[in-house]
Amino acid sequence: MPEPTTRSTYHHGDLRNALLAAGARLAERGGPDAVGVRAAAREVGVSPTAAYRHFENADDLLLGVKERAFQALTDAMRARLATVPDTGDAGETATRRLEALGRAYVGIALAEPGLFRVAFCEKGALPSDDLPNALAMVAQVMDDLVAAGRLPAERRPLAEIAAWAAVHGVARLALDGPLANVAPELFAASVDRVIDMTLRDLTGLGSRRSARSAGAADWQGDGTRR
Repeated sequence: MPEPTTRSTYHHGDLRNALLAAGARLAERGGPDAVGVRAAAREVGVSPTAAYRHFENADDLLLGVKERAFQALTDAMRARLATVPDTGDAGETATRRLEALGRAYVGIALAEPGLFRVAFCEKGALPSDDLPNALAMVAQVMDDLVAAGRLPAERRPLAEIAAWAAVHGVARLALDGPLANVAPELFAASVDRVIDMTLRDLTGLGSRRSARSAGAADWQGDGTRR
């Protein structure tokens, strides 16, 4: 059996990461208000004094957890984007890339609900880097849609915000709303519908996936609701 972790076992920098991971677990169990330096120290097995060397207060730790949450979101979107092959049709490829980003967004919300809730909670400040990185990926795909003639230029301004609002809304409905306890098949169909309507509104073309054909497998594979 491994020995309990103590502050003497941490190398430089490891304790900060361990405290951030502990903060994420605290958020998962009790929400943003549960994230505190002393609580994280207990979670890790170190003294509060050691923890306060890395985080001045609960707000400082919460910001760090938010940064980790947005990084996880960005990484998931980037990884899903990399799976979309070039179809040889720039418009079709861009449409599929936009769909992939939306599905990755909902997927990380289901896989990491604690992090996702903390990322967008009212408490604490927003990080300055990872959120723009995630939005930049969506914005680039929107530009690609315009270049391919799929998205009219006059409809391009703030299109990434509209798409973001759509997938964010269905993700929150799944975590903290009326979609939290529905059957997986119904939730999968709901996500398909949101994405299809968003694509049709932007481009006039749907994702070519019917709500019935999608099934629950796509979403259970990305993370189940907790």
